Amino acid sequence: MSGTVEHLHPVVPAPDDPPQGAGADHPMRKVTRQVAFEPGGWDAARRAKVAELFNDLAPEWHTRLSEERLEVVYDALDRGRLAGGPATVCVEVGSGTGFATPLLDDRFDQVLAVDVAIEMLRRAPADAGHRVLADAATLPVADASVDAVVLVNALLFPDEIDRVLRPDGAVVWVSSLGDRTPIYLSATDVVDALPGAWTAVSSSAGWGTWSVHRRA
Repeated sequence: MSGTVEHLHPVVPAPDDPPQGAGADHPMRKVTRQVAFEPGGWDAARRAKVAELFNDLAPEWHTRLSEERLEVVYDALDRGRLAGGPATVCVEVGSGTGFATPLLDDRFDQVLAVDVAIEMLRRAPADAGHRVLADAATLPVADASVDAVVLVNALLFPDEIDRVLRPDGAVVWVSSLGDRTPIYLSATDVVDALPGAWTAVSSSAGWGTWSVHRRA
């Protein structure tokens, strides 16, 4: 269902020499849209294939990361009006090797760092959040129990996010290379994919883009 998106003026400039990104024809673009918009877009076969892909990438995943890629996460949390605080629960979907998890751990009382790839989680810090091996299409959390769902370059499972999020909760959608990110949806796409009526605030920071979504 459509909703409104408020676009904020960027305050963090993009550094020079951005990493090479993906084009609209990248295979993960099609997967991303199918998972977000098509019934049956995610099944056991696709889950196994994605897990295998990221397990294979895990040993060299750190070579893709840099402090510049965290700028957009900081900006999303600061200007997306996520103050965090005591007794707040965050689920980080597609947490990978935990690059952003310590940042979230500073903002929220409890962080569940969820990934489908065991080799990614094995390389994540043990002292930031709680690492959980799980399929984000069936999160191991109760209905309406989560204050924020954070997705940094991760697949969007709209119905599951709607199930676990509290009525006043927020969805934080981050694309660290903007529209050159392999797993990418625009803020409007995310609003349209989520069940019911939603509003969003969005902007860019560094090389990336972000949007924070709440129920209307």
